[in-house]
Amino acid sequence: MKQIDFENDIKPLSEFRANAANLVKQIKDTKRPLILTQHGKSAAVLVDVAAYQALVDKLELLEEVQLAERQISEGKFWSDDDVKKRLEDRYKN
Repeated sequence: MKQIDFENDIKPLSEFRANAANLVKQIKDTKRPLILTQHGKSAAVLVDVAAYQALVDKLELLEEVQLAERQISEGKFWSDDDVKKRLEDRYKN
């Protein structure tokens, strides 16, 4: 996801209501998120669907890596030899 352009990518909710189609097009074209404000404070972030999916995919991968690292530190893993033996035993027939 591209970095936010603070001059163009922060809009009040009222402007989004009035120009929703144009602002959604801006998000699609620039691939930058749009921050919506309400009463002068950040309220929501709109992102391109592909950028959102990429974020979700990265988060899931990082969670899997974190789980694997925790399992390794707890000794919950198989050595290469263990895996080889299990595969050989399973497919001996």
